[in-house]
Amino acid sequence: MAGKVIKTADLTQAGLNLIAQAISIYDGDLRLAVSNRRFQEMFDLPEKYVTPGATFEDTIRLLLERGEYGEIDDIDSALKIRVDQARAFEAHYLERTRPDGRTIAVEGNPLPQGGWVTVYTDITSTRKQEELLRARSEVLSDQLLDHAEKLSKTNRELEATITRLEETKHQLTEMEARTRTTTEMMPAHIAHVDTDYLYTFSNRQLGTVMPGRASDILGARIDDTLGDSAWKHIGPQLEKAFRGKASAFEFTDEDSSRRIRTAFTPDDRGGEIDGVYILTTDVTEESQARAALAQTHKRELAAQLTSGLAHDFANLLTIILGLQSRLARMELREDGQELIAATQATVRRGGRILDRIAQMSGHREVKLVATDLSAFLNDIRLLARPTLPDHIKLEIYRCDVGGALMLDAGFLQDSLLNLLLNAGHAIGDTPGKITVTTATVRDTWLDVSVEDTGPGFSDEALERALDPFFTTKGEEGSGLGLSMVYDMTRSAGGQIYLKNTENGARITLRLPLRPAAGDMKPGLVLLVEDSDDIRCSVREMLMDLGHTVIEASSAEEGETLAQVSGVDLILSDISLAGSARTGVEMLDHLAASGVGAPGHLMTSLPAGDATRQDGESRYPLIRKPFNVQELSGFLRMNHKGKDAT
Repeated sequence: MAGKVIKTADLTQAGLNLIAQAISIYDGDLRLAVSNRRFQEMFDLPEKYVTPGATFEDTIRLLLERGEYGEIDDIDSALKIRVDQARAFEAHYLERTRPDGRTIAVEGNPLPQGGWVTVYTDITSTRKQEELLRARSEVLSDQLLDHAEKLSKTNRELEATITRLEETKHQLTEMEARTRTTTEMMPAHIAHVDTDYLYTFSNRQLGTVMPGRASDILGARIDDTLGDSAWKHIGPQLEKAFRGKASAFEFTDEDSSRRIRTAFTPDDRGGEIDGVYILTTDVTEESQARAALAQTHKRELAAQLTSGLAHDFANLLTIILGLQSRLARMELREDGQELIAATQATVRRGGRILDRIAQMSGHREVKLVATDLSAFLNDIRLLARPTLPDHIKLEIYRCDVGGALMLDAGFLQDSLLNLLLNAGHAIGDTPGKITVTTATVRDTWLDVSVEDTGPGFSDEALERALDPFFTTKGEEGSGLGLSMVYDMTRSAGGQIYLKNTENGARITLRLPLRPAAGDMKPGLVLLVEDSDDIRCSVREMLMDLGHTVIEASSAEEGETLAQVSGVDLILSDISLAGSARTGVEMLDHLAASGVGAPGHLMTSLPAGDATRQDGESRYPLIRKPFNVQELSGFLRMNHKGKDAT
């Protein structure tokens, strides 16, 4: 490679030496970058002054001392002036006569990366021709000759200006090309619209950010391009931007079902708005994560508020049951015994409600596993059919999702069974039908809908059905079933929709559509776990997934075994009893020492534990206990970029 560079430099120097004019290029530090032989010959410069790295100051001092710029009394002052001019270099053209009587034209142009290039042209013969024409002409007037000379000089200056303009145009073209390349690489739509609502600049990412829109939109109107569904959100904000007010906002694009964030920045040119710059990004996954986090915070707050109350209420129920048991042993009339039995049944129902509250407010993590939708729905049919009366028909339709999906199958199963039982209750004793359908929405969402032929939702139910403790079943219902379905859906980053149809009611669970990555290639996994029983269990899971496993029971053993050639992944418990380091500290130390195998954590610590929160912020984490399907899903989600097929 070095030989090739030297050869290229030699060829460049040879090419410069063939040019009749003298050329010098100085960098931004006022050091010579390159010059040709004509430059050395024109000014009779010693070799050290034309060697790359020679300083501009030394060269000018030599020329000043020789009288290149005429008689100068204070060379140091003249040198300082020329060096200062060089540091603030501007394009110029001039002609001057040298001490030897020859005339040269000097043309200088700055370089975009710093420094400048100067071309020296010997125009002595041209000037002599002009003088000869003046001396020998008996016809042309002095005024005409002066005009010819000025015209000749102007032409030379014009030629130099044209050269500079061409170079500037070339630089601007390159800059525009670089800018466009950069904007095309951004995962966002970047555009500018003028006051006539026309796109004057746009990269080609609009169709990616908002599917269904065109990508080649330069010159098109923004309202026509976006369509009515998006324009009703964007239009008012754009009008504010035209009045000089910047803004950033989010909306749901109905056409694509994507969550969109748009920022408007007025193109303010001295108080006059010439248009608006637009930055549009797809924040669907971010909004899903925000929704899940917000629901988690709500659940944690609910847990704090209800845990104490539930404890006291449970104590009260225990006391009531004890008192009723004592009353039952007394000799009471038959109607008294009936009241005791009713009271005990009511207390037991209160206990079941407490259990439901604990399930609703307690922390439950989403556990995504690769799920075959067809097999999953078949299981739903097998579980639900025996619980529904014979006069209610159950139909389930599955859409083609192109493979397995990452779903919390346990949550979705609980939710669907709850909805199916509610639908059966709504239909009642009359013949009816329950339909379960699945559909994908713009490769972003999976919709799972349960529709029944019952009477539908009342206006109050449509408004309050998702509220805890709201029920239309009277004393038979706790009012927690649908609320728990809503809670679990939001925790998964989804949404729930209630609607009346022509034939009854429909509830739709909209969940993030996450195609399952291919299985990880079998690899060598380092498992670090201090509990022998847990280490054995996890080892068997990893081997069932096709991996080869090496084991360590401490952080120290783990750091040693991590140096083994071919380790593809490290899975470590956070708390390693008897070790000097935690699992997090061990992974940090291995990463700092250059071990390339990605680190993963597992723990049974609660969500609020500081050690867990610290590890989870830096490494993928799976919560114990987990089964092989959950472990497989965890590895798919967090290792797919490297080893998934």
